[in-house]
Amino acid sequence: MELFLNATSPYARLVRIVVLEKGLADAVKLRWCDPWSDDAQLLEANPAGRIPALITEDGTALSESLVIALYLDGMGRSEPIIPASRLSEVLRQAGLGQSLMDAAFGTVIGRKHQGKEVDDTVLGRRRWRAIHRILDRLENEISADPVSPSMTLGEISIAVALDYLSFRLTETNWPERHEKLKAWHQHVTKKESFAQTAFL
Repeated sequence: MELFLNATSPYARLVRIVVLEKGLADAVKLRWCDPWSDDAQLLEANPAGRIPALITEDGTALSESLVIALYLDGMGRSEPIIPASRLSEVLRQAGLGQSLMDAAFGTVIGRKHQGKEVDDTVLGRRRWRAIHRILDRLENEISADPVSPSMTLGEISIAVALDYLSFRLTETNWPERHEKLKAWHQHVTKKESFAQTAFL
């Protein structure tokens, strides 16, 4: 299999962590690329020009991080990242993590192309409100219990989104404002899969 990615995409990092957690590192070749340069091979895999994109063993091209994660969950030897016994809980967490990622990523890209004043537009303010609402929701709902040895997609999605905020939007200052979430995050990200995929 071949995975198109770069080192700063939270969506690509989510998939890389899934690859490692599922014990599939030897089965997936990493294809580093710049999605903004209209990389010909990436566009062949995903005409939207977005990463991550995965070429499966049978040559099928998959796009969007949660779709790829779902596919990879059916492979490898480890425990499922979307366990049937916790399906609704895990998918709810994955949705919150993805929504936080989307709002943060949209803010970063908006600033890159339109300057920081984009934060003061209707869409910019809406993104910031979403970021703070999701952080507050996670602070109130996240379980303080230790994470099981095998991670879930929900835990991966939330932890990657929080790391992305610390990487790109430090002004959120989320660890100081959300102590319970900070403690949870510190526990989750001790995993080797997070160390190996840290944002650069």
